[in-house]
Amino acid sequence: YVFDVVRSTLPRMELDDAFANKDQIAAAIFEQLQDVMRDYGYEILASLLVDISPDAKVKVSMNEINASKRLKAAAEHKAEADKIRQVKAAEADAEAKYLSGVGVARQRKAIAEGLQNSVFDFSQEIHGSSPKDVMDILLLTQYFDTLNNVGADSMILEHDPQFVGVLQRQLRTSAAANSSATAAENKNSFF
Repeated sequence: YVFDVVRSTLPRMELDDAFANKDQIAAAIFEQLQDVMRDYGYEILASLLVDISPDAKVKVSMNEINASKRLKAAAEHKAEADKIRQVKAAEADAEAKYLSGVGVARQRKAIAEGLQNSVFDFSQEIHGSSPKDVMDILLLTQYFDTLNNVGADSMILEHDPQFVGVLQRQLRTSAAANSSATAAENKNSFF
């Protein structure tokens, strides 16, 4: 009778549910057998289902299913963690770029205000000069500073072979002019 009750109850359940609902199977056994066994003079007080033991192949299959579910859940959690890491890194990068932009903007604003004050002060101290004159002087100064920095460690020459001759003539003319000026100074210093 017990096997008949178990065989009639288990097919209505999934295998995982059968393991989880052993009490339900035990209750079905109790209900079915109580009436039948009373006719024989037995009274059933309770039925106890200790263990469900499916075939070994079924157990292996269930273990593989459970392992697959856990691996899937682990992969989902890992992917979610990677996503969060990437989002946080992107947010940090955006914040750093924003703050860098704010810093550059403040620096440029301070330079512009300083330049404005310098132009105003220069225009006030030297009568007849306009802000445009001051700006021209500043641009020329920056141009010479740039040339100085570019040419500080190297000499830039054109690669055209004819330019070498032009450069030699300029050097000779410059040296001759320098010699004439030096001779004129020496002459003036004796008088």
